Amino acid sequence: MSIFSISDLEHLSGIKAHTLRIWEQRYNIIRPKRTDTNIRYYDDTDLKLVLNISLLKEHGFKISEIARMTMEDMSQEVLSLTDKNLRYSDQIQALTLSMIDLDEERFEKIMSTNALQVGFEQTMTNIVYPFLIKIGVLWQTGAISPAQEHFISNLIRQKLIVAIDGQIMRRGDCPKYMLFLPEGELHELSLLFANYLLRSRQNRVIYLGQSLPFVDVVSAYDIYRPHFILTVLTSIPGAEEVQTYLDRLGASFPEAKILVTGYQVVAQDLKLPGNVMVIRQFRDLTHFAEEKAGILFPNPN
Repeated sequence: MSIFSISDLEHLSGIKAHTLRIWEQRYNIIRPKRTDTNIRYYDDTDLKLVLNISLLKEHGFKISEIARMTMEDMSQEVLSLTDKNLRYSDQIQALTLSMIDLDEERFEKIMSTNALQVGFEQTMTNIVYPFLIKIGVLWQTGAISPAQEHFISNLIRQKLIVAIDGQIMRRGDCPKYMLFLPEGELHELSLLFANYLLRSRQNRVIYLGQSLPFVDVVSAYDIYRPHFILTVLTSIPGAEEVQTYLDRLGASFPEAKILVTGYQVVAQDLKLPGNVMVIRQFRDLTHFAEEKAGILFPNPN
């Protein structure tokens, strides 16, 4: 069971702590627990309750009406709303609830419905990726357990691998990309999505995966000779080592354009080597890939 404060609930749900306290007093809708030293705290059930309330209020339900609902009635209403409404914020909320409940069936329904309506790429870009950012917040506050995080991450990973397998292997004249994660880096979902985006735009991609020692990056480059190298720096190297790592990348592969993204480089104060470029969001990667394909291998027609 996760334990967190009222400020955690505020941050995760968007409902102000002052408002939550009023609801506690007026409607008895949320019942905080207390430690042996009389400190208030909330658990997983409270988180789910507040997330449900937040979504219902966004759809016009009054708090007095919500307070009369049972937990089961509230959950059914939320399921009905997210089935009918494809607003991105609602779908992200629904994914969060499916993660908290370890509900694979609900996850599958959310993914398949949105993929059918807006396509796999838009589902990933506008729903799943913002959801992954939210998972990061939930993880930092201790609001989700390792089991919940692993559960949802592995489901998303499976979807990405299936989508990648569905892309046609490109041969001949098209840009070549090499994708890898630094040694010790295991956060693979962003790299997998980049793999899908590049392959779906008729690029050749060699995918080297997680935790690759630098000597093996060099060896693979010498064999494959890609035009572009892409890596994601989420937690490794650490903040004090990122600049050195970028300098090493730039110096080791002077003939390649190196694309880097991830928490350790986006919006950080870094001095980039001339052949290193920061990708701030996936739309930047798709625009880059489409532009470079036209420059390197223009359509003869």
